[in-house]
Amino acid sequence: FLLDITDINAVRTVVNRFEVDVIVNCAAYTDVDKAETDRERCALLNAKAPENLAVVMKETGGLLVHISTDYVFAGNADRPYGEDAPCAPTSVYGQTKLDGETAIARTGCRHIIIRTAWLYSEYGRNFVKTMLSLTSSRPKLNVVSDQRGTPTYALDLAETILTMLQAGLDGKEGIYHYSDEGVCTWYDFAKTIAQYSGHDKCEILPCTSEEFPSPVRRPSYSVLDKTKIKETFGVKVPYWTDSLKKCIANLKNI
Repeated sequence: FLLDITDINAVRTVVNRFEVDVIVNCAAYTDVDKAETDRERCALLNAKAPENLAVVMKETGGLLVHISTDYVFAGNADRPYGEDAPCAPTSVYGQTKLDGETAIARTGCRHIIIRTAWLYSEYGRNFVKTMLSLTSSRPKLNVVSDQRGTPTYALDLAETILTMLQAGLDGKEGIYHYSDEGVCTWYDFAKTIAQYSGHDKCEILPCTSEEFPSPVRRPSYSVLDKTKIKETFGVKVPYWTDSLKKCIANLKNI
């Protein structure tokens, strides 16, 4: 069924009716460019809605697992961001996601916040599916080569969340970082997608961010330090190219 998490009374009703003790919140406003002019709706979904979930979990003693983003950082570092790195979002999207984190902590509910980056999967709209379509239909593409990060398979993130829940969370609440292993640019990512999918005839050329005008300055460096989540929960993190192969193989069977 559908639940409007921007309506706290609706959240409260469902949580009490079904005796929910854990909520994993994957909902978010993720159109980074549009958020700059759609601030109210972005804030509603990224800040107020998580706060509603947190308030109700505080009332029931339940746990809220909330997915956040690398966009809470300025994106100009030269080493992987740890959980305690200073937050300095440069976009409405990043600021509202940080506001959501702050609101959750302020309620005092039991919570886990997982910051991740460059998510993709077999479902919905994402970079992998877009590149598969474009590399199969165009002879040439320009892809940004001055932004670095780590592609993250949503299935890997989901399995990590299950590992954390099964391990027990007593005394382990707080903020964690998760992405797959490795570092690449969007250009590297696109080239690898084309290679693994057999779309090698498409010529992929590197370009700069300035060649793609945007109302938002996207992070030039989005690599997250995963030491804490690996040491605390014994999480095994796959390399991004291995997970990409799995996703592309699955897409061929859908």
